[in-house]
Amino acid sequence: MRKQKHHKSNKPSEKLSQKILNILRKQPTKGFKFPQIAEKLDANDTKTRNRIIRTLGELTSKKKLVQTQSGQFQFNDTSNVFEGVVDMTNRGDAYIKVEDLETDIYVQAKKLNMALHKDIVEVYVANLKPHGRKSEGEITKIIERYKTRFVGKIEINERFAFVVVQDPKMYTDIFIDKSDYNNAKDGELVVVEMTKWQDNKDSPNGKVLEVLGTPGDHNTEMHAILAQYDLPEAFPQDVTNFANQLDTSISKKDIQSRRDMRDVLTFTIDPATAKDFDDALSFKTLKNGNHEVGIHIADVSHYLQPDTILDEEAYNRATSIYLVDRVVPMLPEILSNEACSLRPNEDKLTFSAVFELGDNGKVIQQWFGRTVTHSDQRLAYEEAQYILDTQDTTVDQSVSLTGKSYEVSEDIKEAILKLNSLAEQMRNQRFQKGAISFDKVEVNFHLSEDNEPEGVFFKSSKAANKLIEEFMLLANKKVSEFIGKQKPPKTFVYRCHDEPSEDRLEALDKIISQFGYKLNYKNPKSLSQSINKLLKDVEGKNEQNLVDTLAIRSMSKAYYSTQNIGHYGLAFPYYSHFTSPIRRYPDVMVHRLLQHYLDGKSSQNEALYEDKCKHCSAMENLSTNAERDSIKFMQVKFMQKHEGEIFTGVISGVTDFGIFVELIENKCEGMIRLKDIPGDYYTFDPETYEVVGKKTGQSYRLGDEIDVKVKKADLIKRNLDFEMV
Repeated sequence: MRKQKHHKSNKPSEKLSQKILNILRKQPTKGFKFPQIAEKLDANDTKTRNRIIRTLGELTSKKKLVQTQSGQFQFNDTSNVFEGVVDMTNRGDAYIKVEDLETDIYVQAKKLNMALHKDIVEVYVANLKPHGRKSEGEITKIIERYKTRFVGKIEINERFAFVVVQDPKMYTDIFIDKSDYNNAKDGELVVVEMTKWQDNKDSPNGKVLEVLGTPGDHNTEMHAILAQYDLPEAFPQDVTNFANQLDTSISKKDIQSRRDMRDVLTFTIDPATAKDFDDALSFKTLKNGNHEVGIHIADVSHYLQPDTILDEEAYNRATSIYLVDRVVPMLPEILSNEACSLRPNEDKLTFSAVFELGDNGKVIQQWFGRTVTHSDQRLAYEEAQYILDTQDTTVDQSVSLTGKSYEVSEDIKEAILKLNSLAEQMRNQRFQKGAISFDKVEVNFHLSEDNEPEGVFFKSSKAANKLIEEFMLLANKKVSEFIGKQKPPKTFVYRCHDEPSEDRLEALDKIISQFGYKLNYKNPKSLSQSINKLLKDVEGKNEQNLVDTLAIRSMSKAYYSTQNIGHYGLAFPYYSHFTSPIRRYPDVMVHRLLQHYLDGKSSQNEALYEDKCKHCSAMENLSTNAERDSIKFMQVKFMQKHEGEIFTGVISGVTDFGIFVELIENKCEGMIRLKDIPGDYYTFDPETYEVVGKKTGQSYRLGDEIDVKVKKADLIKRNLDFEMV
């Protein structure tokens, strides 16, 4: 009897101790005095307050709490408290990525405690599991919000409104008070600022900052994509005014302070639609039979001076953004399309890497510095390709920029043919050293004047593209090598690319083995050779785009840093970005640092440049996401005209809720929900990347070719729904 009574009296004590531990665990580094704890527990009566005092004593004696000299109680398990980044799933739960842990920490939706995707948080793990097993935790503190602005559709009723956020990783709506609508109308897309989130509320409060327009409208959706990633669009007026007042004329003093290369044959090769030509090639054959090749880059840093509002704006943007129907430039038009664009028949200020090359493509001598150049000819890739294919001076009207046939000079033709021969040799040497060849097919759209997608076409890299690519790679490699090898070491901006992790390679190997392919990852060189073989073997096959995509995903992400680790994908021990300062801020930094060191000055502040590198990497990532979203929107818009039609596709992804299918004809990707597959109940097997019917045993796996009907093209959600035929 006594035993039973004792057992009963212990139960509420255990509940109270759990409540106290939960309060203190949420702020494990902070101490609380008894009155603060009592207040948090709403303990107003003497009996409960006495129980709290007794429980605090028990928890301290069990060493679950520590009591400081000032009488504060503190959680005594900081060893199981970690700092990490939230990675939300579309289901509403999350994984916390912690730098020092091999596996992520799983957090249930009810234990997120108001944390959102990509927030930096403190997470408590009661029982940390060994390698490979899933540890579960609870978020105890939000250290830093990743973002507070979101894009969504406002739904207004009589007294208040909610904004339903577009991002599938945002698991809550945002409550809007009537006074914060900012003239938004029901159903419109808006930008909303999250203002506060009270402890006892399911949703945060917010206010409408900007009304974007009607969902599904083309311009509204493009603005929404930029707003979703907090990316800029129009330049502030003071920045435009500053740029327009720059002196963009070239003075005698400018020319005298530079290497004058205006008399050397020079030309640009760019996409037909390009307006900003930031690189040009010059070519001449030397008396000794070698070749002098100049890689000339717009000298943006001449105009873009540090500590100006123009430089600050360019740094904040860090990159130009390429959406399907528009470019959001890093620099105002006066620079990007005019002063810094290496247009034909105009003198231009450039920053150059000039090489003496042997017939075998090997560098014999090199020179870096500021130049003045003059482009003799502007060529589109298609025109240069036509010259390579025909080995003639005539450019046919079918590829001509003017729509009429015309002649290039014999010198231009010979230069293009010789440069192509040198580029091919440099490319072969690169692959022999372990470079990986990613020539992924690019999806593009034929757009009407109203930006309606009228057709899809694919762009692949031909010899003319590869010619330019190879000489840009040479300049980038040699500039970084020149600084990287100096003693003592100097601060510089490198483009880094790490080796892929073994886990990712094993996952890739498992998938491609289903198509009969194999990877060899004994060492970096054998891996790169087997990836190249894989990419060659899948050419022209149904699984090509799938395997190309998976192989790219298995690679580490390239980034900018002052700490050089080399570039795995290119097989270069040193690599930087030097060749596109009109559209990339890291190239501007490289130009400035290179000139600084050419002038014999001392090394720059490493920590400062490392911060700038991190910012540029982050902005590059956001612009890539925006570009991807704009393509997805345009694909859905294109497929709206084809609802109800049947297409052949390849299964490009398999999950526990559906099958993703990429259409062979146009590369548009949509999903078939498992619950919508008729005739059986299908379950997902993560080991084999397939779904299997419970009754029939029918399976659908990655890479299978199937026929699908377009069920719905939802522009608002940017989703394509398919159904099995």
